[in-house]
Amino acid sequence: MLNKQRIIDSFNKQGLMKTLGAELVSIEEGKVSISCELSEKVSQQNGFFHAGALTSIVDSACGYAGLSVMPDNADVLSVEFKINLMKPANIEKVIAIGKVVQAGKTLVICEGIITDPKEEKIYAKMMATMICVRDKN
Repeated sequence: MLNKQRIIDSFNKQGLMKTLGAELVSIEEGKVSISCELSEKVSQQNGFFHAGALTSIVDSACGYAGLSVMPDNADVLSVEFKINLMKPANIEKVIAIGKVVQAGKTLVICEGIITDPKEEKIYAKMMATMICVRDKN
């Protein structure tokens, strides 16, 4: 079911990801990684990555991981997520990794992490539920 081009095309339509400067790093079936470099666009008052920016990026990584296991006539929307911000992300670049935990016909359960480029530290962890939205055709 993996259609990498569909994910690339969808990601390129996301205005928020463009605003944040986020980029797709890798696409596998059930796993998607997105990177983002620290800049004024994504920082908070102390110079760390803003929690909202981190949440948005890892939500997208989870969503695209979910989409990677959906049929071509489907899309996904976030319906619920919880994020734990474990330490300040005071680094130059973060990687958001979304992975499918379980995929059903309607709901896809994903987990996501925010980590450093070497995947040595975890700055945040997300659990997310995506809903499959099928084309009416």
